[in-house]
Amino acid sequence: MRMKLFAVLLVMGAVLIAANPLASTASAISSLCCGLKTLLPVAAMLMIVLAGVIYAAGQMMGAETRARANVWATAALTGALIAVLIYAIAPAVLGTMYDGSTFDVDTLCAHCG
Repeated sequence: MRMKLFAVLLVMGAVLIAANPLASTASAISSLCCGLKTLLPVAAMLMIVLAGVIYAAGQMMGAETRARANVWATAALTGALIAVLIYAIAPAVLGTMYDGSTFDVDTLCAHCG
């Protein structure tokens, strides 16, 4: 009984998804763009602040801890730089990937607010 119900729900889900695949793809790309545009700048700024805190705290410690703190701070700054690059490049990459489709990635990414 449960397997039959599961099979019916699975078929219904497949039919609903197949009914308008571009709408679901456009919605997914729009969500991805909005997520990137809202999350990455905040994460990058927090990582820069965290790198400064780690570096300053490491300067008050011994030589070995200071060396580790420098490595951690450098890693945090590198992560922040990568986040900024992803934020700047992601809409162009998505636009290139979906250039032949019927929806415009720049328009989808502009709806984030």
